Amino acid sequence: MPPGPGPVRAAAIVAAIWVAGLGAAAQFGKASVLFDDFEARYGAVAGPAGVGLIVSVVGLVGLVFGTTAGIAVSRAGLSRVLICALWLAALVSVVQVTLPAYPWMIALRIAEGVSHLAIVVAGPTLIAAVTPAARLGAAMTLWSSFFGVSYAGLALVAPPVIAAYGAEGLFLGHAAWFAVCALALGPLLRGVAPPAAPVTGRDGLWRRHLAIYRSPRIAAPALGFVFYTLLYVALLTLLPPLLPAAAGRTAAVAMPAVSILVSLTLGVWLLGRIGPVRLVQWGFALAILAAPPLALATSLPGAALAAALVVSAALGLVQGASFAAIPALNPDPADRALAAGAVAQLGNVGTTLGTPVLAALIAGTGPVATVLFTVPLCAAGIAMHGWQARRRARAG
Repeated sequence: MPPGPGPVRAAAIVAAIWVAGLGAAAQFGKASVLFDDFEARYGAVAGPAGVGLIVSVVGLVGLVFGTTAGIAVSRAGLSRVLICALWLAALVSVVQVTLPAYPWMIALRIAEGVSHLAIVVAGPTLIAAVTPAARLGAAMTLWSSFFGVSYAGLALVAPPVIAAYGAEGLFLGHAAWFAVCALALGPLLRGVAPPAAPVTGRDGLWRRHLAIYRSPRIAAPALGFVFYTLLYVALLTLLPPLLPAAAGRTAAVAMPAVSILVSLTLGVWLLGRIGPVRLVQWGFALAILAAPPLALATSLPGAALAAALVVSAALGLVQGASFAAIPALNPDPADRALAAGAVAQLGNVGTTLGTPVLAALIAGTGPVATVLFTVPLCAAGIAMHGWQARRRARAG
């Protein structure tokens, strides 16, 4: 293991990787803000489902290959993978400026999914490798905020950029973002990243996947995180429309903001006192206690809005602590890469399935579905981490 960087260099590495993570999140976000452009360009050829695939295929790459990426990243070397992924992301965005024919756009989005997956696996693993133990919880919590911060930033920046320069301006800006990150991180990471893990054993890919998910240390962060992703994106998408117009607009803005703020403040403070696994369980428990008024979205919207903000705050604790659990449970850098890959994979499972399931429940039972959805998922997250902790205790 190379010597750790000094505190200033380590902080610069963490900040640069987080900025790269903002770009990775924007690989999803830019497709959302450009949806109308994609529909105008490809709707006649691909239909609504095909246009939707342009948005979702990046996540499908992570859903299918998340743990495979963890294996590959640990063996190829973290720095090399991250820098290559950033340059690939920049190149893809440059080519997307041409808005090529639909099959080529899908191919570009698949390539974008590969770069995204490499960034979200190598990024947090590198952060954990260069950050002193005393600041590790704060650094991992900062990383966990990259999706929410990126989406908020896109909501502010993308409309004026598109108005002035069209979709091409957004694509070129995205490419420049990745290029600057790659140029900054190249010298910063030189000589400080963990070496590539040696190739050992001849087990097939399927056996390696089984080994990852059987490990109570490697799999635990992901097996808890999936309940967060099932819940958070679904509530953020479907709860505001249940509220009256003004309350719904407030919820749409305030829910992600409260989640990020609590994660970066109270969450960091608590991580130094109770540990990440226990904090995940506490966050889920608080969400259970706060959830019942969500059922009053149409009759008492003020109470439902207050409950939504408390639930969002509770899930903010879960978000940061889940990422902090990766290095806390896995001291070896190769195992951290595997754990990050599993988080990416199960995180995409949750974001893919949670919204349609909650939508179906709301169609059948109305606002009470939000409570029926929230409470069992949070209870399952608490139980899952309890089970994994008992397995770790038995293993010694």
